[in-house]
Amino acid sequence: MWFPRLASDRVLRTHLIEGPFALTFRQANADRLHCLNTAAEQCGLHRGMSFADARAFCPDLQSQAADPIGDRRFLHVLRRWVTRYCPWVGVEGENGLVLDVTGSTHLFGSEAMMLADMRQRLVRAGLDARIGLGDTRGAAWALAHYGEGTAEAGAPHAALAGLPVAALRIEDETVIALQRLGLRTIGALERAARSPLARRFGPALLLRLDQALGRQPEQITPLVEPPHYGVRMNLPEPIGLFDDVMAGASRLLDRLCAKLKAQEAGARVLCLTLRRVDQEAQTVELRLASPLRDAIRILPLFERGVGEIDAGFGIDQIRLEAVQVEPLPVQQISHVSSGRVDQLGDLITRIGTRIGLENVQRFLPADSHIPERSFIIAAAAYSEPGEPWVAQRPRPVRLFPPEPIAGTGSRPPRQFRWRRMSLSTARATGPERIAPEWWLSDDNWRSGIRDYWHVETRQGRRLWLFYTPQNPGWFVQGEFA
Repeated sequence: MWFPRLASDRVLRTHLIEGPFALTFRQANADRLHCLNTAAEQCGLHRGMSFADARAFCPDLQSQAADPIGDRRFLHVLRRWVTRYCPWVGVEGENGLVLDVTGSTHLFGSEAMMLADMRQRLVRAGLDARIGLGDTRGAAWALAHYGEGTAEAGAPHAALAGLPVAALRIEDETVIALQRLGLRTIGALERAARSPLARRFGPALLLRLDQALGRQPEQITPLVEPPHYGVRMNLPEPIGLFDDVMAGASRLLDRLCAKLKAQEAGARVLCLTLRRVDQEAQTVELRLASPLRDAIRILPLFERGVGEIDAGFGIDQIRLEAVQVEPLPVQQISHVSSGRVDQLGDLITRIGTRIGLENVQRFLPADSHIPERSFIIAAAAYSEPGEPWVAQRPRPVRLFPPEPIAGTGSRPPRQFRWRRMSLSTARATGPERIAPEWWLSDDNWRSGIRDYWHVETRQGRRLWLFYTPQNPGWFVQGEFA
């Protein structure tokens, strides 16, 4: 099943456009045509043509930027729809599907009736599709692309003999070389001697020929459905008590965690939906600080949200779904880590349910010698503690914007006033010269280099002072514990 205008058909199904229409893509600083509708092709336009030339040939051409990701997603939607005809469906390239309908055609009466039903439904959906049916995958592909029809059972050669050699899914260079030799059709290629062809074109050409004619097997690999992390429970009698709801959630968690464990994944966001008898739904969302699949640890985290649920006249259905899932591979345990529990992650989750996970933050070291840029603040739930802090010189616990003080000379003043306090220097350690990062613009460092001093005052304050020799002045920027 081939969709030659999959991209344009997808857009035109939702946006009705009259006249020539094409999707464009950017290549080598120029816009080129990617997919055209029938009206645009009738105007002489073709895929790969420059968009400027296309507008010169067809001034009424309407265009839109191509969306390969959306096209791929739409093809997967079609793949799921095609499973109504057979369970064995795979993706063929960027705009095709391959089906193994063995044992399924009798459900629709015959092969012809099944193909007619496919075409009727696709036309109704606004999709241009070419369908080929054959004993082999290669024969079906050739008939769909170069001669829509059906190959009789056991006789693929008769249906493929008149098709061009390009129908064998070979490279364009090989097609051109075969045409120069006078081998333009599959029938002519089949009658030619195999040994000279193998010596000149290699085994790939004869392999494609044998696959199309059924001499070599070619399997169809169906696309595996992604795992669905959702479980549901229908209750024979409505419930409304807190303990009953938690008991139902516990059973669902056991089933969901078993699915997660089988896929070596962990839930990061869970959604518990409680449907009442009046068809209204109450939702409890749980965002975890780290991926988990331990039902015993997850269940208590639902207590606060379930306690705020309004059960109304009763709840008759409970559904639990892992909305966001992350990889959580099995780890080797030892006598040291076998009983270890991530209590910090559970604590962050409990606090995050009240104030939001983004508001629980941690400090992380940053690669910069500038004091203000030597750390970053990140959400604790979405970051790792990282490497331990390493500082060649001690740094103050508290940092604040530089505050000027009175002082002269390149050594710390013996007496100075700071924040309405009169202080006298008892001991000063330094200087530590820090130069500004010239590749970054920072108004606070326009005064040039700084000489930092660790000053202990007689009043008990331990301050971090710096002196700017290029623009003389003294400042206090931090305080040690």
